[in-house]
Amino acid sequence: MLQISPATFQSILILQTKFIGDIVLASALSKNLQLQYPGARIVFLCEARFADFLTAHGIASEAVTFRRSHMRGTPLQRGRELVQTVRKLRRYRFDMTIDLADSKTSRIVSGLVNARTRVGYHPTEKPLRWLERQPANVRAKPFGYGERHYLYRYLSPLEALGVDLRVRVPAIRPLPFETTRAVTLLDKFHLRQNGFVAVHAGASFPGRRWQPERFAAAIDRIATETGLNVVLVGGPDENEATDKIMATAKTPVVNLVGALSLEALLALLKEARLFVGNESGPMHMAAAAGTPVVGLFGLTNPVQWGPVGVPSISLRPSMPCNCVGGDLCRRTDPSKACCVWRLEVEPVVAAVRELLSRTEVTPGAPGPAHDPFQKSESILLP
Repeated sequence: MLQISPATFQSILILQTKFIGDIVLASALSKNLQLQYPGARIVFLCEARFADFLTAHGIASEAVTFRRSHMRGTPLQRGRELVQTVRKLRRYRFDMTIDLADSKTSRIVSGLVNARTRVGYHPTEKPLRWLERQPANVRAKPFGYGERHYLYRYLSPLEALGVDLRVRVPAIRPLPFETTRAVTLLDKFHLRQNGFVAVHAGASFPGRRWQPERFAAAIDRIATETGLNVVLVGGPDENEATDKIMATAKTPVVNLVGALSLEALLALLKEARLFVGNESGPMHMAAAAGTPVVGLFGLTNPVQWGPVGVPSISLRPSMPCNCVGGDLCRRTDPSKACCVWRLEVEPVVAAVRELLSRTEVTPGAPGPAHDPFQKSESILLP
């Protein structure tokens, strides 16, 4: 086992190259490292679209970016992008690398950066092939602290390093000027703080998106029963589902899909009374902002990926699932399975009703406090 000397860690690289939800969960790791090693430069390797979010909210001192399209391109494009990325990283002369991505590419990068301390998982998420090797000299458990949630996969390196766990869940505060913009935007649409439900109908794969017509029906019920307004949020590539919801819902809905940066989205989610949406990055952003969450899950297990740190209810159809996705569905891959389509409207509305009653707030008062020990309630439906 490598002998670790904490005082020498002045520059730390975190390899987390995936999605915004992973970035949010990994922010808790970064915060613990900042507390343990004050003044250390913490750098994330990530896609360019996440760089401003990471640095603006103090999750990282800096971000080194790469182009995912090139990493998935021709062998020549992949080679060039890898060489350019490694050259940028080696200039930092990192004392430590922490490989959260745990991929073939991230292991290559970690080895080529060649920091003195290299943290990686043992065993890896996908078994190494005979030509591959694990460059890590500090081995982290697949899930640390005896927990099964993926948050504790990203906190596991702390346990391997012998670092105290002081921050247990992500808690990301919106930037003041983004909060001001969010409030101004709410005023523009005659919405009040804590007076609306943020709804996210998107996800990375069609099978993980609850049907737009069911979102529309749920929105009508929620608006009628609670008197709350509804705001649709999401990225610019999620307009198809949004258009279907807008065309089907009888309730007036504010559509902000594609209109907000990640920084602005976080600020808006902070002002929401509740978040309702598919298992995706914005769900984790809402939880990190302190907003109660109703999460809609399919094959993905909410025990591992549910919202953390806030009052929440995660809904999931019973398993094994009677396949409803046909040729679209890849049943063994949670990211490509259509099980969420089996969720009916009534349980979602009931979960919203239950969570609202559980988190009542006085009009004009701040929303529910962010509780680092709050457990997510998972409901497995027939």
